[in-house]
Amino acid sequence: MGHLAFFHRTPGHPPLRGKHRAPSLERPRLTPGEGAPRRRAPGRESSSAGPRLVGIVLLAPALAAVLAVSLYPVLRTLWLSLHDAGFATGSRFTGTANPSRLLGDDLFWNAWWRTVAFAFGTTLVETALGIGFALVLHQSFRGRGWARAAVLIPWAIPTVVTSRMFGWIFDGQSGVANYLLTRLHLTDGYINFLGDPHTALPTIGLADVWKTTPFMALLVLAALQTVPRELGESAKIDGASPWCTFRCVTLPVIAPALLIAALIRVLDAFRVFDLPYVLTGGGPADSTETLSTFGYKTLFSGLELGYGSMIATAAFVTEVLIAAGFAYYLSRRYRALEG
Repeated sequence: MGHLAFFHRTPGHPPLRGKHRAPSLERPRLTPGEGAPRRRAPGRESSSAGPRLVGIVLLAPALAAVLAVSLYPVLRTLWLSLHDAGFATGSRFTGTANPSRLLGDDLFWNAWWRTVAFAFGTTLVETALGIGFALVLHQSFRGRGWARAAVLIPWAIPTVVTSRMFGWIFDGQSGVANYLLTRLHLTDGYINFLGDPHTALPTIGLADVWKTTPFMALLVLAALQTVPRELGESAKIDGASPWCTFRCVTLPVIAPALLIAALIRVLDAFRVFDLPYVLTGGGPADSTETLSTFGYKTLFSGLELGYGSMIATAAFVTEVLIAAGFAYYLSRRYRALEG
């Protein structure tokens, strides 16, 4: 009886498991979503906010330096563009006088259109040549490393040195280009490349293409490294030609990187100053005057600080619009790919 009483099940108790095991008084654990919500461990919020605060503190000096060298000059230029200011005299607020003068200035609009044509024209040629060079350098051949290093030499040369070199090559009296053209009987006499309003700007564009094409080739080559090799092999098995493989397989993959590279190059070419200033000084007859050279002459030769700042502001606004156009096109392209 005693043994029977020991194993007797008390009402309300769970059944005994195992020999002589006392009933468990432990509460059942609640799964997430049942019963009371779990409490967050103390100190977890502070631990997650700690790295964020450290990142902000580490980023603050670099951000302050960028704001000091970028934001302040932009704001200062915008402020001066609405004033009549000089280097030796004070400034006087003129409101819309400088913008009105800018809109009616034929010299400004000629320089603006010339700069836009130069930027987009050189970028188009450099992009096409850069794609060609990148496709060649992407292939496996003996001495590929040396070829890649040699392609970068024009880009590594300082722009002033490039300007003087092209000034000697295209000199109207003793230039190498004129010597070769006459020896090959392609021209009847010497051509004044930099002294003729019709050939001066294309000659400067040629110098810019020679110098900056390696930059585009380097960016396109980096984009080609990201194309999966399996895509090209699949297209080759399907019988696609090399041109069809590039147009239908490679180009869509590298298109976003190609557009970003073109954007960087357009913005850089729009600010061109050293090539026309060293080669022609903006001449002859203002045929190579760009916004940068025009604003420089207005600021430092004409001593018109307010109007020169207005020209710089117009160049800045144009670059913002160009960047916004590229960003809009890229966003639409990404949406189409995701959709």
